[in-house]
Amino acid sequence: MALKKYKPITPGLRHRMANDNTEVTASSPERALTKGRNRIGGRNRTGKMTMRHRGGGHKRKYRVIDFKRNKDNIPAKVKSIEYDPNRSAYIALLAYADGEKRYIIAPVGMKVGDEVMSGSKAPVQDGNALFLKDIPLGTSVYAIEMQPGKGAQLVRSAGTSATLISKEGKYVVLKLPSGEIRRILASCKATLGSTSNPVHSNVVMGKAGRNRWKGRRPRTRGVAMNPVDHPMGGGEGRASGGHPRSRTGVMAKGQKTRSPKKKSNNLIISRKKK
Repeated sequence: MALKKYKPITPGLRHRMANDNTEVTASSPERALTKGRNRIGGRNRTGKMTMRHRGGGHKRKYRVIDFKRNKDNIPAKVKSIEYDPNRSAYIALLAYADGEKRYIIAPVGMKVGDEVMSGSKAPVQDGNALFLKDIPLGTSVYAIEMQPGKGAQLVRSAGTSATLISKEGKYVVLKLPSGEIRRILASCKATLGSTSNPVHSNVVMGKAGRNRWKGRRPRTRGVAMNPVDHPMGGGEGRASGGHPRSRTGVMAKGQKTRSPKKKSNNLIISRKKK
């Protein structure tokens, strides 16, 4: 788990910082757990572009991840740690005692040969999925469900974890990576530990072409446009553009966009840090 710096023999390698992927043990995915993934280039079903700066990129296969961890009280051994082009964290291939194989998001420190389990009988160790009511206070968790049985929705990206602060009746209180403190039903599942590949945030692409391989197209700054194209465009000389906002006029850097009528607002104890 370290970053690799390259010799500056080309302009693209001069500043490049890449993950050395020493934890990865397999070069190709489990075929039965992959499926095709068509790119849509930011277009909706009618062909209209709804997301800008998307398009191109290398072909990918989607790895089917077990976010529900509903194979309870059956031990599984880690067969391999793999790179997944569809997410920032590594994934682990589990082989259960009954012969079934599944992918999960790998925690930091997971190695081939480790044994993991999910359910109420699972011990408190990294990689095991337990109900939040069974997890001790102060424990770091990731891949957290928001509704029982729906599957993990929170804290899934590389190098992240939430902390279980307290238990209040049928709820537990979690501090999320953003700093937000909120209640989650105690009957939801979470995985112990923190997600793998914590150095992902320090990777430097080195050249624009690497972003094109990821399917990210060039982005034009709003202040460089004309007033007809962007609210921040126009002006004599190099104007600042005023208060930062999106192309559709939504304020950036501070304006709240969450609906005040959301039912889940009463579960949020304190919002994320500004």
